[in-house]
Amino acid sequence: MVDNWSGASLLPSLYEAIKIEPRKHTYIFIGFTDEERGEVGSHFYVLQMTPEQVAATAAMVNMDTLGLAQTEVWASHSDKRLSGAIDYVGKQLNIPVRAVNVERVGSTDSEQFAARGIPSITIHSLTQETWNAHILHTSRDNFYAMNLNNYYQTYRLLSAYVAFLDQVESPEAGTSH
Repeated sequence: MVDNWSGASLLPSLYEAIKIEPRKHTYIFIGFTDEERGEVGSHFYVLQMTPEQVAATAAMVNMDTLGLAQTEVWASHSDKRLSGAIDYVGKQLNIPVRAVNVERVGSTDSEQFAARGIPSITIHSLTQETWNAHILHTSRDNFYAMNLNNYYQTYRLLSAYVAFLDQVESPEAGTSH
């Protein structure tokens, strides 16, 4: 399914892209369960984090529903600094990044992290057109709904974005992404 599967399936490729060079920060790649049932997995994960783990986490980059259209950021639910960084990287790669807020669609896993004070960003591809096409949560929510060129551009962007975040100084020294 495009909703959730598209982000989770990108994780191994993203890991392979960034492991080539040593990184300053530690990255944790996680696939959460039951987002559609109230972000059960991310809620549980964040509740288990100690105050020290919360303080040591510089950012949460959430990928949800990729490949339906060009890369977008849920700007109203994303940290401005993280949004500015992805916009900068997109411009360097000549990959457009639009701000598309999807409040009426639901929520997403990054909300649990933001509630604990962890800067977060949600990257997606849901537009009004794709919403009106009634793809999500239907039998049309499958691999064939994706535009593979858009999906690949999102992969390129996210690979460069994560590498860029590794070079940016964290708000607090010694924090992780």
